[in-house]
Amino acid sequence: MAIWKIHGDGKNILPGEVVAPNERLNWGRTIGLGGQHVVSMFGATFVFPIIMGLNPQLAILFSGFCTLFFLLVVKGKIPSYLGTSASFVGGVAAIRAQGGTTAEVTGSILVAGAVLAVIGLAIHFLGGGVLAKILPPVVTGAVVMLIGFNLAPVVATVYWPQDQWVALAVMAALIIASVALRGFLGRMAIFLSLLFGYALSWILDRGLGTITSFDPNAGAITEHFRVDWTGVGAADWFGLPPTSDAANGIVGIHAPSFSLTFIVLVLPGVIALIAENAGHVKAVAEMTGEDLDPMMGRALVADGLATVMASAAGGSPTTTYAENIGVMAATRVYSTAAYMVAGLVAIALGCSPKFGAVIAATPGGVLGGITVVLYGMIGLLGAKIWMEHGVDFGNPLNLMPVAAGLILAIGDTSLQITDSFALTGISLGTIAVIVLYHLCRAIAPAEMRTKSPERQPAGEAESRDRHRDPQ
Repeated sequence: MAIWKIHGDGKNILPGEVVAPNERLNWGRTIGLGGQHVVSMFGATFVFPIIMGLNPQLAILFSGFCTLFFLLVVKGKIPSYLGTSASFVGGVAAIRAQGGTTAEVTGSILVAGAVLAVIGLAIHFLGGGVLAKILPPVVTGAVVMLIGFNLAPVVATVYWPQDQWVALAVMAALIIASVALRGFLGRMAIFLSLLFGYALSWILDRGLGTITSFDPNAGAITEHFRVDWTGVGAADWFGLPPTSDAANGIVGIHAPSFSLTFIVLVLPGVIALIAENAGHVKAVAEMTGEDLDPMMGRALVADGLATVMASAAGGSPTTTYAENIGVMAATRVYSTAAYMVAGLVAIALGCSPKFGAVIAATPGGVLGGITVVLYGMIGLLGAKIWMEHGVDFGNPLNLMPVAAGLILAIGDTSLQITDSFALTGISLGTIAVIVLYHLCRAIAPAEMRTKSPERQPAGEAESRDRHRDPQ
């Protein structure tokens, strides 16, 4: 961990200057910046656990612990917050669709975290060039895209039917807020739209009464209020997240269990995490003017082990957050001291079961409106990777494997291997893209192989990638 020195007078940042990772402003300003980082990560960090059927209070608690752990592993050189990853949402949805338990969900995520840590270790010793050869942008973009678009049926069959009109209103509010609001408020669009939907649902309950729709808790169409705070009233103000109680529908601290079938479903998320972490490290390097390439492997190891620790207790997978990189870009403060404060604040919030119960009571219609946008955004991040690296789809070497993999995943196609094991949706599409791309590259004519898969120099694409929001 860096030992922070005071930047300037500890109060002001002169034009053209930045507060480096090993520097800090005075503690008053540093604590304020740490709180701002917590607010920035807050919306996505607790929305994604709810979507995956995990405990949001536990996710907030471990996001704090994992952020502190990350800073230790990278020796305080990479300022970053570890919040809940969206990369496993598709895999988790597939596990749930096949009858998988919450313990099998967290067990599969734990294995994926361990795989990411091993990959990070290999990159640390072998260099990032090996990774670029195995997972070029055309492959990485395809995997990220198919993870997002595979989730469309989840919105249509699980969240949207719970309250279609609230879902529509929240969807519109999120889109409008993300465009109309500027700066910090713009980055808070998800959180603000969730508050809007929560309030709208409460008002509709008071004005119109109960709604008759699909209730995921009952697994059937029932008559119920949109906002149910029964669990909030019973929750304590202070304490650790509860232990899972399947009989009462409580998801909390629990031991993971493991199934090869379900592990395969979430492993493609590792590719998305590699792309996220690499993009974030490059973005921070560009903004701070420091060479962080030697730390790339450490960042992946830290994120992988953080996911292992969180899921071992029943928590959510982690990843570095672009929301917080945006805060750094706006404030020009890259101090890891602010992230230490953010981690401690998150731990404090995670020690309030009542806070967790309020989050868990988010109405299904609200999640319906948010997931419509979020799932689509995950998919389009794949297109963003292609655009920023100038992937040429005029080359059949890029076009054909990606086309096949996307349809296999989006259509949730299944390939039955044995009576008890099948490759479906995301896992099948990912394997198809990777295997077929490298097979085609091995047998393609020389002119097709030598034709650059990117339409622009890599340096230009990398530079642009560093200047843009990488998540």
